[in-house]
Amino acid sequence: MNIMRILVAGFGGQGVLFAGKFLASLGLLEGREVSWLPSYGPEMRGGTANCGVILSDLPVGSPIVSEPDVLIAMNLPSFQKYQPRVKSGGAIVYDSTLIPEAPERADVRYFALPATRLAAQAALAGLANMALAGKFLRECYAAPEELIERTLAEAAGQKRPDLLEANRRALAIGRAYEG
Repeated sequence: MNIMRILVAGFGGQGVLFAGKFLASLGLLEGREVSWLPSYGPEMRGGTANCGVILSDLPVGSPIVSEPDVLIAMNLPSFQKYQPRVKSGGAIVYDSTLIPEAPERADVRYFALPATRLAAQAALAGLANMALAGKFLRECYAAPEELIERTLAEAAGQKRPDLLEANRRALAIGRAYEG
């Protein structure tokens, strides 16, 4: 991998920024050059939110992700808005619980995960973001298990250690899903 541009998009309150920060932190622990650029509306919770993450073997020239290699879409408006921007040959990981639309493009790979439903069924409501991050790790970005665990412990365990195990379980849901 030389460079991977990832756009995580949804609405405020879904954990869009946390998922992006988790992926950026993972890249840092791998020794990559990393950029994490959050963007959200003034409403924050309930408003639009997205973040661009760049993982690179070379210095990052610009943090802006205008043509992502991978889109992680957490809601229908984000899916509709950003799907056309994904580079040909790229991938879209999306929450099929909230995005019932059929994929439109033949030149990208799609990975559907009913993240909101699966998280709720596992008593992990609000952690669909980490289930989608797990699906991304399964399908698009192979990282060593020990680095994933260390990143999770640092990202989720420092601010909210009480949520570390829940985040670990949500990540495992996405990594195990074969749909």
